[in-house]
Amino acid sequence: MMEESGIETTPPGTPPPHPAELAAAAVASTPLPLALATSIPPPVSPPPAAAFSNPPLSHFPASSSAPSTLLSAPSSGPPTSGFSVGAPYDITRGHAGRAPQTPLMPSFSAPPVTGMLPTPITQQASLTSLAQGPGTTSAITFPEEQEDPRVGRGQDEASAGGLWGFIKGVAGNPMVKSMLDKTKHSVESMITTLDPGMAPYIKSGGELDIVVTSNKEVKVAAIRDAFQEVFGLAVVIGEAGQSNIAPQPVGYAAGLKGAQERIDSLRRTGVIHEKQTAVSVENFIAELLPDKWFDIGCLIVEDPVHGIHLETFTQATPVPLEFVQQAQSLTPQDYSLRWSGLLVTVGEVLEKSLVNVTRTDWHLTFTGMSRRQMIYSAAKAIAGMYKQRLPPRTV
Repeated sequence: MMEESGIETTPPGTPPPHPAELAAAAVASTPLPLALATSIPPPVSPPPAAAFSNPPLSHFPASSSAPSTLLSAPSSGPPTSGFSVGAPYDITRGHAGRAPQTPLMPSFSAPPVTGMLPTPITQQASLTSLAQGPGTTSAITFPEEQEDPRVGRGQDEASAGGLWGFIKGVAGNPMVKSMLDKTKHSVESMITTLDPGMAPYIKSGGELDIVVTSNKEVKVAAIRDAFQEVFGLAVVIGEAGQSNIAPQPVGYAAGLKGAQERIDSLRRTGVIHEKQTAVSVENFIAELLPDKWFDIGCLIVEDPVHGIHLETFTQATPVPLEFVQQAQSLTPQDYSLRWSGLLVTVGEVLEKSLVNVTRTDWHLTFTGMSRRQMIYSAAKAIAGMYKQRLPPRTV
C-alpha cells in the first residue's frame, strides 16, 4: 500500500473498506487538525468501465467475503457488495461515499392470486441497462383480465329481470292497455258478428255470477249482454221463477210484487242459494194518463252478500185502449188474482187481433224497438248502478 497525506489507498480489485473504518483510520494516524484537513479529499469521478465492472446482485445481499479493514468494527452502514470498486469514497456526498448509481431492476414474479383472477401470464419487459447492454430483458408478470363467470351470471339475471320489468311496465301503460282493450274488443265484435252464439262463451267467466229469474231467452240474453258489457266478464244463467200474481200485472205495485216474488220463489225452493245475486224482470201495464195505457218492464237486482237492492224500469210502450179493454173483458170478475191484474195478457189479445204480431215481441211492431232491446237498455243502467255500489276489488 502507498500512503498519501496519511490516507491509505486500496489497489484495484480489492473490496473497498467501509466508510466508518476509513474515517477511524484517518483520525488515528493524523493529528486532529490534519485529520480534519485531509479526511475530505477532492471528489474524483470513477471511470465508466470501472464503475460498472461488477454487476449488482439481486436484492443486494450482504457480501460473504470479509473486507480488508484497518480496525475491526461491526458493520452499521448500508451493504457495499454489488457496487463498483476502485472509486474513492466521499463521506460527505452520500450514497455510501461514492457517486450515485442506478442498479438494474431485479426480476420478480407476482404471487398467485386466488379467486376470480385467472392464472397470471408472464410477459417480457425489455429494459436497457448500461451494465447488461441493450436487449436485456426482465420477466415481469401481469394478471390476465378475464370475465368472472359469477359476474356474468348475475348480469344475465339482472338483464332477465330488467326485461321482465320492461314488459310489466309496458303492459301497465294506460295507452298500451287501451290499445289492447280496443284490439280485444274488435276481435270479439268480429267473432260475435260472424257467429252471435259465441258471445256468451267469450265473455262468460269472472267473479260475477248472476241468476235471471226466467228461462226465456228474450230476458236472459238481454241481461247477460248488459252485465257483460258493464263488467267485462260475467256468468249469467236463467232459472224459471214463479211470480204468483196474475199473468198480466196492472200497476207499478203489481209489477214490483211479481219481480220480487220470482226471486223469493227460487230461494224458497232451493233452486238458488240465499246469498246468490239475482236479477228479475216483470212486465206490467199502467194507466199513466186518463185512458192512456203503457207497457213497462220492472227490473230488480238483489245482492244479499253486499246488501244491495236496486229497481229500475224500461221505457214505456203505448198500448191502444181497445186492446186493454178486450183483456179486461176476458178476465172474470171473480178471478182470485184480480187484485194484481188480468187473466189474459195484452200480448195475447194483440196476437189474435193483428196479423204478423206475436205475443212475445209485439213491441217491435208498435215502436220499431224490440222488447229485448228495451230490457237490455234498462239492464245496462241497473248494472252500472250495481257496479258503483259494489266495494272496490282488492288486488
